[in-house]
Amino acid sequence: MTETATARTTGTAGPGFDRRLLPPMLLGSVLNPINSTVISVALVPIGAALGAPASQTAWLVSALYLATSLGQPVVGRLIDLFGPRRLFLVSTTLVGVAGVVGTLAPNLGVLIAARVLLGFGTCAGYPSAMALVRSEAERTGRDSPGGVLTALAVANQTIAVVGPLLGGLLIALGGWRATFALNVPLAVAAVLLGLWRMPKAAPGSVPAVRRGELAARIDLPGMALFAATLTSLLLFLMNLHLRDWYLLVIFALAGAGFVTRELRAETPFIDLRVLGGNRPLLATYGRALVAYVVSYAFLYGFSQWTEEGYGLSPFHAGLVQIPMFLLAIGVSILSGRRPGVRGKLLTGAVGQIVACVVILLLGAQSPLWMLLLVALIFGVPQGLNNLALQNSVYVQTDPARTASSAGLLRTFAYIGSMIASSATAASFGRHADTPGIHHLAWVMLGAGVLYLLLTVFDRTLGRRTDASDAA
Repeated sequence: MTETATARTTGTAGPGFDRRLLPPMLLGSVLNPINSTVISVALVPIGAALGAPASQTAWLVSALYLATSLGQPVVGRLIDLFGPRRLFLVSTTLVGVAGVVGTLAPNLGVLIAARVLLGFGTCAGYPSAMALVRSEAERTGRDSPGGVLTALAVANQTIAVVGPLLGGLLIALGGWRATFALNVPLAVAAVLLGLWRMPKAAPGSVPAVRRGELAARIDLPGMALFAATLTSLLLFLMNLHLRDWYLLVIFALAGAGFVTRELRAETPFIDLRVLGGNRPLLATYGRALVAYVVSYAFLYGFSQWTEEGYGLSPFHAGLVQIPMFLLAIGVSILSGRRPGVRGKLLTGAVGQIVACVVILLLGAQSPLWMLLLVALIFGVPQGLNNLALQNSVYVQTDPARTASSAGLLRTFAYIGSMIASSATAASFGRHADTPGIHHLAWVMLGAGVLYLLLTVFDRTLGRRTDASDAA
């Protein structure tokens, strides 16, 4: 019996986590966050260059998250079935293609298409990382890779630090197109790291699939109904108006068809029976949705207001957010060493509420220190919420569906981001002025209070701890 097999049988610690996997894991997982944060300071310059108001440039945000919301659980399911390497390589290659398209885009429509490609291209990074964490835990016999999970959270926070500042710097040096060109070298690096470092599927680990069996194994009808359900919902959320009532009808019909299909399918895309009985995981998904309403409304709304309503340049608008992300990194590192998620969730919820209240006090004549104070307060929930939600999913999910469950976490987060994007567009209209940021702050405050209530009254949290031991 091998050492690894012995570790699995006896429960003793086997060899450590393969650190060579960290570079592709970390780079792949941050491709989406870096495109989220860089674009936050590019929306105003893009609108000025292409003659598009804030309500139209908001589609650059929504398009990415619509594509990613659809793609993450789908790609995650494929990773669960066939391993992460091939999906990772194909997806990251698409990121490079999207970077070229965006750099050469002649109008807003093509830019939106590039963001859709980016959304699908970044789908494999995070599910692949979570799948590798799980497979390494099984290989080593150490099912507590808290250090690696914390590294993923910190990497995302670090990119969030670099993103707005890097976006402002790129715009200053090469214009807003440079924020799209950035994806080309990132994609090349990710593909090379994937080829060199990510393990090939072991013989026999990927089931052989005969012709005609693939559709049944990956549940293509279920995926199609899921896509129709989510797309109709997100399109309605992106532009809330009664004239689009038919989208809600499509959502209801497609949703009913999806539920019926998944309950009858032999190998469902999303096992609703298991998911429906997993109250802790459902509660985590609900918290992710409302948490990201607040997070992304701040990321995009506050950035636009500091430029248009307060008068900062894109570079200085990025600098204003540095305190938030620096504090978030420190909070993630410190809290990542401690077990449990309830305290992190409660502290994060209170931090969101306090920051929203301070935003209501801001105006065009406010001193700069007040803007920095808001960013600093937001650093606490930014560092705690992401880590707590990620660790919760790792513990609560079925190990055989780690990648798809991680993808669903991002899907719920991106639904929250779509609501945030819609709220931002509705609050600002054509200009990101002070009344608009105050209106948006009330929306954020409502979501923050709901997040707090979902945590306070969630009895499933109890004294459950996250995966806290170092890998």
